[in-house]
Amino acid sequence: MNFLITGTDTGVGKTYVGCGLISALRKSGRPAVGLKPFSSGGQDDVEAIMAANERAVPLHVVNFVSFRPPLAPYAAALVENRGFDLVAAKATFAAIQCQFSPILVEGAGGLLVPILRDYDFGDLAAEWDLNLIIVAANRLGVLNHCRLTVEVAQRRGLSISAVVLNELDDETDAARQTNPSILEDLLEKPVERLAYGATDFGAVIEQLGV
Repeated sequence: MNFLITGTDTGVGKTYVGCGLISALRKSGRPAVGLKPFSSGGQDDVEAIMAANERAVPLHVVNFVSFRPPLAPYAAALVENRGFDLVAAKATFAAIQCQFSPILVEGAGGLLVPILRDYDFGDLAAEWDLNLIIVAANRLGVLNHCRLTVEVAQRRGLSISAVVLNELDDETDAARQTNPSILEDLLEKPVERLAYGATDFGAVIEQLGV
């Protein structure tokens, strides 16, 4: 079983959660690696994933295509006036499945972010047979953001393995305190809350069933 780490928005902690899961799985003896096939606006996320992978796979496998503008892949490709081969990207992913498991593929932003005009990360999850790890920032508004993402995933027949509420700082308020239990009630599935700076990803890994 492999996974797409998708967010309810940009800047919610997908790379942080992904790298934490990869490191924890590798420390437990699992040959896990992470990929970020489409990156834009710099290589910081890619470098973090490479480090979590303990550089077990080369850069061109971790990051199939990189764009300079900090935009969705489709928008960045238009700005840079260059295309890329999705078939080759899938082949690169498929080629390492016999060596590594699980593979955690980090998306860009959310599930409906376009990779091509008529192909988004939800399509990629379906085509690459990836279960979803949905990462959201625990803040006011997350109930709507999470429910929208889950509803789209369910309509498309995508499997959701985990919903992770990530604390972006150590402050607290009424929304942050109540979001986890209300989301569990509304989504009718477990929601894992990661404390700010969390290093224990065991509960999330349990949800993944790997």
